[in-house]
Amino acid sequence: MSFIPTSRQEMQQRGWSELDIIFVSGDACIDHPAFGVPLLARWLESRNFRVGIISQPDWRSKEDFMALGRPLLFFGVSAGAMDSMVAHYTPARKLRHDDAYTPGNRHGKRPNRATVVYTSRLREAYSGTPVVIGGIEASLRRFAHYDFWEDRIRRSILFDSKADLLVYGMGERPLLEIATRMREGADISELADIRGTAFTCRADPSQLSGAGVEIPSFEEISSDRKKFAEAFNISAGEQNPFSGERIIQRHGVRLLVCNPPSLPLSEEEMDEIYALPFTKEPHPSCKEPVLAWEQIKTSITTHRGCFGGCAFCAIAMHQGKIVQSRSERSVLAEIDALVRKRWFRGSVSDLGGPTANMYSTGCGNEDALKKCRKSGCLFPKICKNLQCSENALLRLLMKSRERKGVRHLSISSGVRYDLLERQPGYFRELVSRHVGGQLKVAPEHLVEHVASLMRKPGPKVFESFLRRFASESERCGKRQYLVPYLISGHPGCRIQDMLELALKLKKLDIRVEQVQDFTPAPGTLSTCMFYTGTDPESGIPLHVPASDREKGLQKALLFWRVPEQKAKILEALKEAGVEKMASELIGNPPQRGVSSRRKVSMTVQEMQ
Repeated sequence: MSFIPTSRQEMQQRGWSELDIIFVSGDACIDHPAFGVPLLARWLESRNFRVGIISQPDWRSKEDFMALGRPLLFFGVSAGAMDSMVAHYTPARKLRHDDAYTPGNRHGKRPNRATVVYTSRLREAYSGTPVVIGGIEASLRRFAHYDFWEDRIRRSILFDSKADLLVYGMGERPLLEIATRMREGADISELADIRGTAFTCRADPSQLSGAGVEIPSFEEISSDRKKFAEAFNISAGEQNPFSGERIIQRHGVRLLVCNPPSLPLSEEEMDEIYALPFTKEPHPSCKEPVLAWEQIKTSITTHRGCFGGCAFCAIAMHQGKIVQSRSERSVLAEIDALVRKRWFRGSVSDLGGPTANMYSTGCGNEDALKKCRKSGCLFPKICKNLQCSENALLRLLMKSRERKGVRHLSISSGVRYDLLERQPGYFRELVSRHVGGQLKVAPEHLVEHVASLMRKPGPKVFESFLRRFASESERCGKRQYLVPYLISGHPGCRIQDMLELALKLKKLDIRVEQVQDFTPAPGTLSTCMFYTGTDPESGIPLHVPASDREKGLQKALLFWRVPEQKAKILEALKEAGVEKMASELIGNPPQRGVSSRRKVSMTVQEMQ
C-alpha cells in the first residue's frame, strides 16, 4: 500500500510525469481519514485523478511549492486541521510554542494566515494555474469576518488570497465535481453553480443566475456592529443544505457569492470514503513523532456532524448539524483492519465523532428537517422531532468490543450528557465498560444565563448527570472520573458569574486543573456576541470580557485550590465588591459531601 505522492520520485514510481491535482497543506502528511487533505486526496485518487500532496512547505520562497510541478487541473490549498491563527496564538494573543500537527510538536512550520500565504506563493510559482482553497480556515472566513488577532473586520478570505474558488464544509462532493468538470474541459471561471463553494465576481447580483439573499456588505459591517449581527443572523439561517439560499455580500465593487451547502453524504458514500486504502500512518518524510497522529491512530470515526449547536463551536459551520453515520459493517471492517496493524496493541482509543452518542441519530421529520433554520436540536430543550434511539449505537458498541484482537475499547470523544438521558442502555454500557477511567463532558458553565448564551443545558441537567454517573460507577464498583470542559471569559459572563461557578464547583468538590479562556474564532455565534456586544438572536446587550486583565481574573477564580492564584482571586473578589467571600471560596475544602468517585480531574479542550 503506497502513500499519495509527495515527491517527483514517488510520482515516477507510479509512472506519472505530471499530476492532475496538487494539495498544499499546513499539516504533516498523515495518511489517516482523520486528516482532511489526505482523505480528500484518497477520494479523488479513487476517481482516477492523479493526486499529490505538498506538506508544510517553506513559505519564505516559491521553491517548495514547485516540488511536484504544475498540476493539469488545479492546486488545492488548506491551512490544516486548525485555523492557523488559533494554532499559533493563545487567547491572550501570546505565541504558542508547540504544534501537534507538526513532527516533533514543533511550532513554526506554517505561517500566520497560511491559506493566504500559500496561495500567494503558488501564484508566484505558477501564474495562471487555478487555486481552490478549503479547510476549516477557509470555511470560517468565507464571509467578511471579525478577526480577533487584528481586532478588526477582515474581508472574505477569497479576496485576501485571490483564489479562484473556495470550498467550505466537508469537501468530497464539491471537490469531485470541480475536478470532474475541469477534466471534461470546463474553465474554473465557469464553475459558479457548485454547492459548498464560494467565488467572487464583478457582476451585479441581478445578473447572477439563480436566486440569492444579500447580506450587509463588508463596508457596512465594518462601520456598524448592528449590521454585523444582521449579516451573521442571515448567513447562519441559510446553512440548511435542503433549503438554504445562495448568499451574496458586497466588497466594494466586487461580490462574494456563496452557494448553498453541499447535501449530506449517504451511508453508502460514508462507507466508501472510510474504506479507501489509507495506510493510517505518517508519511516516511516525517522523521519525528506527530502528536496529533499518536492521539488518534487507533481511533475510529463513526459519523460526522453535530446538532448540539454550541455558540462557541465551529462544527455546525463546517461539518454541519446533520449527522452522517457509517454503517455498522463499515465500522467493524475498519476495526478489523486496525487490528492487523503492526503497531496496534489491542486498545481502540475511540469510537465516535464530534459527539460520540450522536451516531445514527437525527431528525425524524423529513419535512421539518428541510425547512429548519436552527443551528442545533438540543437547546433550549431537545427538539420534538429528534430521533435519538440508542439501538444502533448500542449494537455497534457491543459488536466492536467483541472483534477478534480488541482487548479494550474506550470512548474518548465527548458525549452530550443531556442526550444520554434518552439513551439509558448506552449510558450503562459506557460507564461500565468504556470510560477508560475518564469521561469527557462539556458543561462549559454552570450559571444559568451564561450557559444559555453558550446554548448549553445549564446546571440542573449537569448535576443530575453527575449523580447518575457516580451512582452507575458505584454500582459497577469502579472509581472513575469526569473530564468536564469549562470556558472562562465568554461574552455575557462577569466576574460575579465566575465566582458563582467557582462556588458551585467547590460545593460539588470538582477540582479544576485547566480552563479554556474563550477565543473568538471566526464565524461562530459567540464571536458575533464578542464583537457586537449583543446576543444577535435577541438583541439583548451583553457584558464582554475583552481585557486580558478581566479574562485573567475570571479564569483565576476557578483555581481556588491553587495557592499561587490567591492574589489574583483576591483581586477578582475586590473587583466584584465581594471581598468578604474570600474565606468561603479559598478556605478549607469540604470534608464531607460527595464521594471520592465524584472528584474530578479536569483538562482543557485546546481547540474550540
